[in-house]
Amino acid sequence: MASKRGSYRTYTVAEREGVVRDAAALGPAGAARQHGIPNATVGNWVRAAKASVSPAEVPAAAGAAGGEADSGTANGGSASTPQPTGAAQLSTRPAAPSAHRATARKYTPSQKAETLDHAAAHGVTAAHEKFGVARFTIYDWQRKVRRAAAGQGPSPTSGPAPADLEAQRDKEILDEWHRHPGLGPSQIRNQLRRKRVKVSVHTVREVMVQAGYRPPKVERRKHDERFEAVRPNHMWHLDFVQRYINRATTFTLILIDDHSRYVVGHGVDEAERADLVIQAFERAVTLHGKPEMVMHDRGAAFWSWRGISRFTALLTELGIDQMAVEDKEHNGKVEVFNANLHKELFDTQRFYDVAEMRRRLEAHLHWYNHARTHHALGGLLVPADRYYGRADEVLARIETGSGREGLDSLQLRERCLELFKVQSRDGVAEVWLMGQRLLELRSP
Repeated sequence: MASKRGSYRTYTVAEREGVVRDAAALGPAGAARQHGIPNATVGNWVRAAKASVSPAEVPAAAGAAGGEADSGTANGGSASTPQPTGAAQLSTRPAAPSAHRATARKYTPSQKAETLDHAAAHGVTAAHEKFGVARFTIYDWQRKVRRAAAGQGPSPTSGPAPADLEAQRDKEILDEWHRHPGLGPSQIRNQLRRKRVKVSVHTVREVMVQAGYRPPKVERRKHDERFEAVRPNHMWHLDFVQRYINRATTFTLILIDDHSRYVVGHGVDEAERADLVIQAFERAVTLHGKPEMVMHDRGAAFWSWRGISRFTALLTELGIDQMAVEDKEHNGKVEVFNANLHKELFDTQRFYDVAEMRRRLEAHLHWYNHARTHHALGGLLVPADRYYGRADEVLARIETGSGREGLDSLQLRERCLELFKVQSRDGVAEVWLMGQRLLELRSP
């Protein structure tokens, strides 16, 4: 059964199964020496048998000069070089799951060229140790380069033409802009970065300008004072947005979390009424729990110059601190959101009636919370990432190359809120509901 090294021969199913049985008793290296078969071939047969694959479906590795073998390329070239001294470990190594193969590391043509140049100068092992590329992967690249030189296929070190890359880049930019025409160049750049498409703001602006984009003229007032809540539900901002829908006047109430910029609630009415504020606030508390404090302007729906307003009475009952500011700069986070709401929704869409505006507003706020990147969150995170405590996981997935599919699999809206609890403090039982202590149970 022995074959001359460097030649290629075929094996029957019975011969392969016999080698696999001997490998179970002698180890892959021992079975390879006994039958005169390359170690890589026996290792492939053993792994295929453990994965319930017929050995006849696994090709034999031709032992070529210099130790090259074709095995290992079936799984993307990620197999390591089998060595006689450690080949016995192959008998206990589990088969790699298919999910791991789907997330194998990818290399750019420039990375492949750099690795091959280093391997040509210092050897395959040195290139493997320096760049972390499997030896069989390097061997496979070398064979493909030789075939490409003979005109038998593409070279692994060649990539698309620069013009094709620029066309694909421009298409990504324009597709994202057409989906969300209210976004500016820097926001488009952030949306693409979240999808692992790297491009500069200057390039995005040039592509958009050529397609008809005109930057808005906005007066900006620089200021150095800035604050941010330290946790979700630490502070909520409330404010109204006025807009005419045909001839109907609408006032949209927005409730936004300071720490994450997450819109926790909203409402639409034809005037600034306390009923809308109380209804929207109670619904937001039911969904997300109560905040520690709220901030708003001195509008009549929030604040009363004489006596106590209905909203203030509700906050007092819930034990929530209230901050009524005179300068709109202090309530700047919701003011900025309102400006973006005009630019991204009201200025880009036309509504037949108020009912249609409500439906599109609901969809826009969901997209804002779960898909729109935010400059204040680093440019890669969306408000839901920080509000639901998934910022580290999302950034890790983006850095590892999971892309948008991996981010969509995160259930960012699932969050456990403690609405009711019973606790004991200094021997006194306390009953709490939505962060408010209802009663104390003292022992007689």
